[in-house]
Amino acid sequence: MAAMRVRQLTAAAAALLIAAGLGGCSDGHTPARTPAPVPVRADPTARTGDVTPADRTAVRAGGTLRWAVDRTPATLNVYQGAATADSALIAHALYPSLFRPDEHGRLAPDPDYLAGAESTPPGQQPQVVTYRLNPRAVWSDGTPLRAADLAAQRAALSGLDPAYRGGHPAGYDAIDSITQGADPHEVRVTFRRPYAEWRSLFAPLYPAADTATPDAFNRALTGGTHPSAGPYNLSRYDTEGGRVSLERNPRWWGDVPKTDRIDFLSTQPEQRLDALDRNRLDIAPLTTAVDRAAAPAPTTATPGAGPTTATPGAAPPAAAPEASAQALRRAQALPGITVHRAAAASLTQLTVNAARTPLTDPAVRRALARAVDRRRIAEAALTPLGLPAVPLGNHLLAADQDGYRDNSAAAGPPDAARQLDEAGWKRPPGGGTRTKDGRELALTLLVPAGSATAKRTADALTAVLAESGIAVSPVTAPAETFVRDRLAAGDYDLALFSWPAGPSPASEQRPAYAKPRPDLDGALDPGTNYGRSGTDEIDRLFDRAGAEPDPAARLDLLQQADVRIWQLGHSVPLYQRPELVGVRNGVTGAGAFGFAWPRFQDLGWARAS
Repeated sequence: MAAMRVRQLTAAAAALLIAAGLGGCSDGHTPARTPAPVPVRADPTARTGDVTPADRTAVRAGGTLRWAVDRTPATLNVYQGAATADSALIAHALYPSLFRPDEHGRLAPDPDYLAGAESTPPGQQPQVVTYRLNPRAVWSDGTPLRAADLAAQRAALSGLDPAYRGGHPAGYDAIDSITQGADPHEVRVTFRRPYAEWRSLFAPLYPAADTATPDAFNRALTGGTHPSAGPYNLSRYDTEGGRVSLERNPRWWGDVPKTDRIDFLSTQPEQRLDALDRNRLDIAPLTTAVDRAAAPAPTTATPGAGPTTATPGAAPPAAAPEASAQALRRAQALPGITVHRAAAASLTQLTVNAARTPLTDPAVRRALARAVDRRRIAEAALTPLGLPAVPLGNHLLAADQDGYRDNSAAAGPPDAARQLDEAGWKRPPGGGTRTKDGRELALTLLVPAGSATAKRTADALTAVLAESGIAVSPVTAPAETFVRDRLAAGDYDLALFSWPAGPSPASEQRPAYAKPRPDLDGALDPGTNYGRSGTDEIDRLFDRAGAEPDPAARLDLLQQADVRIWQLGHSVPLYQRPELVGVRNGVTGAGAFGFAWPRFQDLGWARAS
């Protein structure tokens, strides 16, 4: 589930495809004024989490829940390169997170682990965050949570020691020291520079035994010999059998988990509808199962005769959108199953490659952004899935996050045709594709192969941009090579993919928009800024936002950064990626979580009425 991803912006994160300022810059453009603020709150039409209510008094004790995952994770250490979304899902049942996001991405302390936390007042240096750990919180071996656990994790993730192989989430490098406070339950974290998004740290937190040395950190975190500190303990880790089982933690100090056991079962997306229908699963993410459904071509074959061949004259395979629609209809018709829908914590965008002619011209990029009818695109992508067609107008915040604001007016006047005319791209009499100096304004659109949502989006984009005289030719690439061979290599004009969103946009979104810098050979290294455009001003705005302790001032800096990104013509946010989850009737506390995480101790079976 998207909401349970670790918020690390890496190429792997960008590979989560749709399957589921310019002041002083060299282009000579005068920045538009920042649009007048509109009410800063979540878009009321955005579909936040859709979860079966969990009234603990109405949930019976006992039973087992069967939850589909793609495969048995290679590790439960979410900071290792082999970690997946399934690693994070299971880890949240086993390990502490000092703060948890709600359905709008707002972080709040988890009282099971924190009795309190506060930072020094704004402007006071150095910044010190004092955590009061819940004195009842212990690891499964009986050891209390303590400063040593936080200190070991900081050492592993700070990037200071290259022997630790793994990701380096933002914020850990800003920490200067971690010490015990007035008693063993007080932890003082001193920062070498201000870090406003400190609440996102230590989520999850691992025991010092698994992070204190490079050897301990680098080994695969599997099996039941590692201490945990969640409502459940790991009881079975069967890679070959495709099963990870959790059982109630007898040392758990919080609300008693309702369910005796949770089985995470390796079930490929294309098998999940059958597994639900045969009562082999209770909770199953269905976004990919629906989005990438494929209807096989009619074939004739003789047993043992080798590959099958299509029957002459037979109907061709169903188009991806029609097969997807069939899969959704089947999911909705499954007896005893409810399909939950939400907007995922992931922003689908049209990225513009500023290193490719004619998109090297910022005026063309801005005109293209204004030519995109984002509402029509959202309708094409989301309406068939039963989700509200909510277009995005912000690169950094999702529509269901507090602080969201549509800044698209910063891209310039809404008349894209006029902007293109002024840039020298003229439309021939009677319409058609625009030309300049004998060259047509024809662009490729890189799309993930096999995705019905991507195809609907690409078809709508092609039609919308054609109305402004921009010819678009969709080109598909497999998900396995989409990032490595196409995005990272810059082999595209326009690209359609999704980028994770989260509760800490200043640090999480910065890599996607950071100005490309020269590498050791002098060539520009875009990092994960696949649009390959950026400015020093945008970088400074992100840095200032990341260090700004006042929430209102930090949000204002993020809005300024978003305005400059629109003016740069870096990309066009389109909509939040859809999230579909099938849940067996009677299961409480499960569904499509959006930004939130499941509260595992509340999951269970409703009492018979």
